Amino acid sequence: MTTTDTRTAASRSSADLIKAEAPVLAHNYHPLPVVISRAEGVWVEDVEGRRYLDMLAGYSALNFGHRHPALIEAAHRQLDALTLTSRAFHHDRLAQFAEGLAGLTGLDMVLPMNTGAEAVESGIKLARKWAYEVKGVPADQATIVVAGGNFHGRTTTIISFSDDEDARAGFGPYTPGFRTVPYNDLAALEAALDDTTAAVLIEPIQGEAGVLIPDDGYLAGVRAATTRAGCLFIADEIQSGLGRTGTTLAVEYEHVTPDVVLLGKALGGGIVPVSAVAARRDVMSVLGPGQHGSTFGGNPLAAAVGTAVIDLLATGEYQSRAAELGKVLHSGLTDLLGHGVTGFRTRGLWAGVDIDPALGTGRTISERLMAEGVLVKDTHGSTIRLAPPLTITEGELTSALASLRRVLD
Repeated sequence: MTTTDTRTAASRSSADLIKAEAPVLAHNYHPLPVVISRAEGVWVEDVEGRRYLDMLAGYSALNFGHRHPALIEAAHRQLDALTLTSRAFHHDRLAQFAEGLAGLTGLDMVLPMNTGAEAVESGIKLARKWAYEVKGVPADQATIVVAGGNFHGRTTTIISFSDDEDARAGFGPYTPGFRTVPYNDLAALEAALDDTTAAVLIEPIQGEAGVLIPDDGYLAGVRAATTRAGCLFIADEIQSGLGRTGTTLAVEYEHVTPDVVLLGKALGGGIVPVSAVAARRDVMSVLGPGQHGSTFGGNPLAAAVGTAVIDLLATGEYQSRAAELGKVLHSGLTDLLGHGVTGFRTRGLWAGVDIDPALGTGRTISERLMAEGVLVKDTHGSTIRLAPPLTITEGELTSALASLRRVLD
């Protein structure tokens, strides 16, 4: 029998807490060696009281910063009233949430879920059922076209169409029914469409791949190709949506309306997991009672927080902040080209920054920035991602860029 250290977290150092995780916690992450215990806005604090500027924002789950007052108030208010009913019953917060999200996306109906991966899985099921019942694809023959380099989650179905071997290897057998084409290649995408195609599922901007932004016209081309082929366009806006890129949805840069939009992360305000599928009425209507669901999907607490998020976005303030501060981010990274930065891509307050490999891996640069009091995360070799809360000030943003310059120098 083993003994457990029952000391409170407050009495244990960062090193102690990290060491304590190893024997009892699955090793499916390799986090930076920082133990956060408090947060407010764009700042987090570790157990020793050291402060860090959060330039990752929970992979965009914290678009509105840590503990945004309006979101915390909505959560507290709902905690005092009702937290869960299951969908066996109606509750008084669900209609407002669904109405608000439908209005925000410009679509008709909403399917609330919990995690981003659940939203993707739900979108896949919805597309297949639509293909069989509306398009007339023969049973069990529906295909979905996806893009190489994608990241849509880590369930067994989703990793079946991933080309990231870290996410995929060792988890077969894999789910069939997917065709992969190169990202940002309209000709290849169109060639993959046929009578069995239920949908094209893509990220408008590929986040995990390093914030890869397609050429102008690509998203409009996907919309036109799917319309001609009589299949659905599903946009995975789980990372790119809800203000991150300077617009409510990233597809708005090309004035495109997909048939289905997948949302998550920021929809829960950094408080609770909230995701959703928004779709045209004729698409969503193929689902009937008992054919899909979730005990916690659309629960009262999630609906209350999600509605508060929608209210924040309805002001347009956060989209405008991302667009304006995105110019500062772009300018600051431009100044670093040739000074340790070999390339970068930005859209709003989101950047993938390629570091000269001679200076270290993305992990190494992230650790050096942590020592400077700035938290970022690496992805794929020497690339780091920057995605600060949309509440960051210009001064805080330029301070983070100055820290990056010092690290590279």
